[in-house]
Amino acid sequence: MTISKQDVEHIALSARLKLTEEEIKLYTKQLDSILECVDLLEQIDTTDVRPTAHGVELFNVLREDEVEPSLPQEKALINAPETEHGFFKVPRII
Repeated sequence: MTISKQDVEHIALSARLKLTEEEIKLYTKQLDSILECVDLLEQIDTTDVRPTAHGVELFNVLREDEVEPSLPQEKALINAPETEHGFFKVPRII
């Protein structure tokens, strides 16, 4: 498949782009090169390749849940702008 100068002009018009003649020639060449690569990819036999969302298998790296001592309340509240009765004090929103 190849792309013509008229195709590039039509795409530019649809995208509301004002291209110079040099840019049209450049983009025609670049888009034609991309389409050649697509043609090569279409020739590859993918009948035994199952479809995937990722090229590499993904897995989560999670640690085991272990019970540990929690942060002391005083230490958790030390940088709070305001506290009241051992809790964060925030503005009323309702």
